Amino acid sequence: MKRMAKVFVLILILSVSVSAQDGWVPQTSGTSNRLESVYFTDASTGWTVGELGNILKTTNGGASWIPQTSGISGYLNSVYFIDANTGWAVGESGTILKTTNGGMNWNSQTSGASQWLSCVYFTDANTGWTIGSGGAILKTTDSGTNWISQTSGTSDFLMSVYFIDTNTGWAVGSGGTIFKTSDGGTNWVPQASPTSGWLYSVYFIDANTGWAVGGGGAILKTTDGGTNWISQTSGTSNDLYSVYFTDSNTGWAVGGGGAILKTTDGGTNWILQTSGTSNSLYSAYFTNSNTGWTVGYGGTILKTTTGGETSVEESQDSGIPKVFALNQNYPNPFNPSTTIRFQLPRASTVSLKVYDLLGKEIETLVNGQRAAGEYEIRWTAEGLPSGIYVYQLEAGDFVETKKFILQK
Repeated sequence: MKRMAKVFVLILILSVSVSAQDGWVPQTSGTSNRLESVYFTDASTGWTVGELGNILKTTNGGASWIPQTSGISGYLNSVYFIDANTGWAVGESGTILKTTNGGMNWNSQTSGASQWLSCVYFTDANTGWTIGSGGAILKTTDSGTNWISQTSGTSDFLMSVYFIDTNTGWAVGSGGTIFKTSDGGTNWVPQASPTSGWLYSVYFIDANTGWAVGGGGAILKTTDGGTNWISQTSGTSNDLYSVYFTDSNTGWAVGGGGAILKTTDGGTNWILQTSGTSNSLYSAYFTNSNTGWTVGYGGTILKTTTGGETSVEESQDSGIPKVFALNQNYPNPFNPSTTIRFQLPRASTVSLKVYDLLGKEIETLVNGQRAAGEYEIRWTAEGLPSGIYVYQLEAGDFVETKKFILQK
């Protein structure tokens, strides 16, 4: 009988996979202007730039954002800092700004370009690149005092550039364009792309493994330095504007309609997270696997300290129960928080998950080894619609599932 019950549960689990999660908190930007790019040098200090020359800085992890004077009124599309003092911002009409004092002063650099510059990236205090419309690629080896045009061989709009060292980098853009250089940009070689749509962002975790995201929810991955790019299933049709990974497994993509996707398996599966906004998100940056920010339309700034996951509180009683058990949650119905209790008569590998009635996994509340005892889980379901959900406990051979009701 137990075996039949477990088979039923497995069928329920395998019938699907993706869902929304909570864990992104709005921050007050002080502007309603569109924010295009965000960059942090540590968990406290960061900058975001955007429309009308906006530059904002935080020194407290985003609790407050202070405007800085850029001296321009045009778009700034990308910001990059090499340390807490030295950074660059680029934008429309060939604009390049540099600061050497953390943004107290921003000074214009001569780019020699008139193109829209969409992204800037530095590998050290001297060596950097910026790219943009018409296939523009500019390089500096003297911290931006001089910018030299490089030949991309394309007139496509280049949107994002990423280097893993002073020689090896990639650029992506319109028409599914992907270029790679192995000599610091002296030569840019086209790579075969499985899409003809826009690619807006590229990110590499090492010389072999990288991702690019773009229009219509496109996500591409390579594990051989870009020789081959494989499409991944994002589960969204929203344009994706930015991708960021903290290791080879854990990454996020953000985009239109407030979409935030997360993967913990290198992109094999992407899970939609609850952003709490319908504003498009254009840039994401993480300082570790838990702490990150994303910025976007209307001055939107969101922060997570949980990797975008819903907060779950777990406590353990010291008494040793005699049998496995999963209790009915309380309160039930609930809005938006409820408590789930279970007990283990012996140490076990435990999985406690929440599903909707179609079998789609909503969230993993517990996953790992637990000592014998009684446990209490506090779960917050903000961002989910009202309805009937189920929660399932697996502990060794013990499996039990119960229903609960979210009623808003």
